[in-house]
Amino acid sequence: MFLGQYRHTLDSKDRLTVPARYRELLEGGAYVLQGFDRNLLVMTDAAFDTIRKRVQSMSVTDPTARLLRRLVFSTADRVELDKAGRILIPQFLRDAAQIQAEVVLVGGGDYFEIWATEPWNDQSAQLQDVEANAQRFAALDLSTGADS
Repeated sequence: MFLGQYRHTLDSKDRLTVPARYRELLEGGAYVLQGFDRNLLVMTDAAFDTIRKRVQSMSVTDPTARLLRRLVFSTADRVELDKAGRILIPQFLRDAAQIQAEVVLVGGGDYFEIWATEPWNDQSAQLQDVEANAQRFAALDLSTGADS
């Protein structure tokens, strides 16, 4: 599972060193694609395959489904980790996420996100708003079942 936050810098060849904890989950390679919040998503083969199947099962006559299909498939790129545990992020994806050199990798469970520093700082500030979080997440059942 992808957990935590890591700050990294792209090297001179625009390669990103993947944290050691994440590397073992990406041994067979990964997919990187545009996220929904001006970020990038990095998914294992299994996670991407689940998304792929869901998107492909949607009707092409539905305009929203077509947009989602375009977003997922036109921005996805297969990446492999090199011997040093780095991935090359394509220029079009770096541009989409406004990534220059410094990035923040954020665990998302079945995937991790790559953020440019400034947008992540804005996102992080939202996550620190205790009152807003209580309102946002009140409708979700976050019980752990430990009391059952």
